[in-house]
Amino acid sequence: MGFILEEDHELMRKMVRGFAEKELAPYAREMDITGEFPPDILKKCAELNLMGLSVAEKYGGAGSDLLTRVIAIEEVARANTAVAFVIGLQGPAECLEYAGTEEQKQKYLVPLATGEKLSGFGLTEPGSGSDATAMLTTAVRDGDSWVLNGSKCFISNGGVADIYVIFAKTPQEEGVRGPSAFILEKGTPGFIFGKKEEKMGFSASTTRELIFQDCRIPAENLLGKVGKGMHLAMYSFDQGRICCAAMAIGLTQASLEAAVTYAKQRKTFGKPIAEHQQIAFYIAEMATKLEAARSLTYRAASLYDAGQPVGKESAMAKYYATEVAVWCTDKCMRIHGGYGYMKEYPIERYLREARLLIIADGTTEIQKVVVSRMVLG
Repeated sequence: MGFILEEDHELMRKMVRGFAEKELAPYAREMDITGEFPPDILKKCAELNLMGLSVAEKYGGAGSDLLTRVIAIEEVARANTAVAFVIGLQGPAECLEYAGTEEQKQKYLVPLATGEKLSGFGLTEPGSGSDATAMLTTAVRDGDSWVLNGSKCFISNGGVADIYVIFAKTPQEEGVRGPSAFILEKGTPGFIFGKKEEKMGFSASTTRELIFQDCRIPAENLLGKVGKGMHLAMYSFDQGRICCAAMAIGLTQASLEAAVTYAKQRKTFGKPIAEHQQIAFYIAEMATKLEAARSLTYRAASLYDAGQPVGKESAMAKYYATEVAVWCTDKCMRIHGGYGYMKEYPIERYLREARLLIIADGTTEIQKVVVSRMVLG
């Protein structure tokens, strides 16, 4: 499947690239160093509908297809990966639009799509990451409430987000084996935030533990059906993995452009290093891997937009694009030599950020499990 993008897609790319270069790129280094997220940045993103691109218009979104969203995330990541991480992984909004009641959508989805509020996705626990079904967090029905006990870890936007989708086991529900999903608001009694994690990269993207101590939420905050939480999570993963691949593509594009610029300027033995075969071959490999990753990702998004199953394709795109980002940012550092290791240049940040993308939304190894199972039947 080839990709000659439609005019609307190219216009979106041009618009977001201009916005990202002007409004987002200048803050990337400062955000990485300070760990602070300038408050007006997300407001500016919301004004372009970047917070709810693929949410239906009646719920405050732009109603765009997933391919449009992928292109936008790619361009934001090219300029500022921390911002792309916040706007790109919108699991709660996806879950709400797919399984929420009309009342839930009006109350929670609309402010997420318009950028008025941020969301968090509570699935991972200290003892259950890749094996999410081993979670220990429970939700017990008590009259007209659910009572949550347990904890989640490594939650993006933890403590910053206003609305969370939390997955918990419902052990007292007869015939129910799988976890269920719940909507939880910041400020609910018994809902506590752990310390802000210090990370290798993406320091401006807050990551915290979520703790539930007899946290009581209204019965109507059940999202979807009891015991169908993993089905809901897997639905979100299909989009999330494609969007994570888009972030990796944007980061790889930035590293390729930096490598090309430097290779043309830096001279050794009387000529630009771009004219040395080893450097030229590095750049050729980077460009080829980037286009392969982009094709896998655009194909997965296009299949999703066509209503086709994309479990295998989204896993392929996420696995390959994120591994390419790690490989290409490493080669970019090698091309820059000692300068690539200095914080004065963005190269070392690219390399650190790429490492997270092979973990987020399912590790490379989990993506290979998904792909192999589908190929082997």
